Amino acid sequence: MESKAQFSHSSRLNRRGDRNHQTLRIQDAEGGLFSPRFPQDYPMKIVWKRGFIRLVLVAGIAWMLLILVVLLFHVWSCQSSLAFFSAICNKQGKVFIMLDTMGLVPKPQHRCPIPTVDDPNTIFIPKERTPNTIVKNLTYFLEDEFVHNGSQSSPLFGGHQNWLQREESFKLNSNMKVHCGFMQNGGAEMSPLDVKYVKKCKFVVASGIFDGYDVPHQPSNISHRSKKLFCFLMVMDEVSLKFIRKNVTVKEDSAGGQWVGIWRLILLKHPPYDEPRRNGKVPKILTHRLFPQAQYSIWIDGKMELIVDPLLILERYLWRGKHTFAIAQHKHHRSIYEEADANKRRKRYARPLIDYQMKIYRYEGMEPWSIKKNTVSDVPEGAVIIREHTALSNLFSCLWFNEVDLFTPRDQLSFGYVVYRLKGLFKFYMFPNCEYNSLFVLHPHTREHSSKIEWVKSRDELKGNGSSMIEGRGGLGLWTPYPGNLDLVVLPPVARTSKAG
Repeated sequence: MESKAQFSHSSRLNRRGDRNHQTLRIQDAEGGLFSPRFPQDYPMKIVWKRGFIRLVLVAGIAWMLLILVVLLFHVWSCQSSLAFFSAICNKQGKVFIMLDTMGLVPKPQHRCPIPTVDDPNTIFIPKERTPNTIVKNLTYFLEDEFVHNGSQSSPLFGGHQNWLQREESFKLNSNMKVHCGFMQNGGAEMSPLDVKYVKKCKFVVASGIFDGYDVPHQPSNISHRSKKLFCFLMVMDEVSLKFIRKNVTVKEDSAGGQWVGIWRLILLKHPPYDEPRRNGKVPKILTHRLFPQAQYSIWIDGKMELIVDPLLILERYLWRGKHTFAIAQHKHHRSIYEEADANKRRKRYARPLIDYQMKIYRYEGMEPWSIKKNTVSDVPEGAVIIREHTALSNLFSCLWFNEVDLFTPRDQLSFGYVVYRLKGLFKFYMFPNCEYNSLFVLHPHTREHSSKIEWVKSRDELKGNGSSMIEGRGGLGLWTPYPGNLDLVVLPPVARTSKAG
């Protein structure tokens, strides 16, 4: 009996041991008690992971090879005699613009070499002026009709141009008479001494300083030929002249003319506007009115130091391509609606008044820029303007100034609009922004400009006590009832391509 009992007990122990041994084998197969347990698809995941890494590496190598091939193709295409391929390198061509819009063109560098001739002494100056074929005779209103009728006590520099006159001014004819500033007794008068001096100036480099924000910067790399050929004229108000006398050496010649280095100082008495920035637009845009004997002019902003010989500039941007007007492309924006949005974000003028101007332009048919347009951009860098003073070029300057006089002083907003209203008849050359940055050295202002109206966010802020911020002698179109319903106008959406600054 005992042997049977021992046998049954030992057999149970053996069966129990077999079960424990079997459990351990199962655990060992799964990695042990303390080993991590891997799912059954673990090997497949390893394969996928390694395959993905290889795919990324191969794709990266393929992408770099593609970029290399594209660059080599671009270099070859610039030398190709085939019209399509050579058009890729033409920055003014629609092929290049389309590729740039699609993001397939590398972003240009800030500065790039200007393809000028080597020696300004070898430049041939055209003996004949560009003929006036569209507008042959251009005259100006000289009396403010609003004052002449006894409705106002003093005339305005830009006059009281009504909406009908504005509309008619965009219709080109052989003989035209338009508003173009300089109304009698409207301000911005030169002294008889300065008037006499500028009469001899046929080639002009002009600049301007207002409200003492800058001091004259001496141009460099100017040839002896250009020094004899060009008048370097620095236009300023009385505030700036006093500031310059305190900070810079001003010399006086035997005739009484005032000089700072190469710059002949031209004083404008009685500033026509309350806003210094708007005053600065007078010599900038109306150069042909200030200096009526000038045949060619180069405008640079007062904070700039010119570092390229002016003869080289005229040859590169006017004579070589037979242009009469040249201006640089804006670095960031092509649409005036993008530029308006940037102006609002940077507090360059009252936001509701910028919107009002843009709504008028949109109501009158101004589309956002696209490759369908015949222009490289609707927005220029206005700090450098190169002109031959033809009748059509002068008319464009007048119409451009009239928009600045009627609306906000932000001239970059109205440039493309005036081009649009002239329906492609005004031809101009818009050169690359990197060349523009190679024309000068930029100096900081002596102080930052700021006015209260730049911080206005709604029209309600301009009511009551805020009405003192409204300009009394400029921007009248912002307050004159517009003959159209602007309530239904929706401004185009804007893709922000630059920081607020």
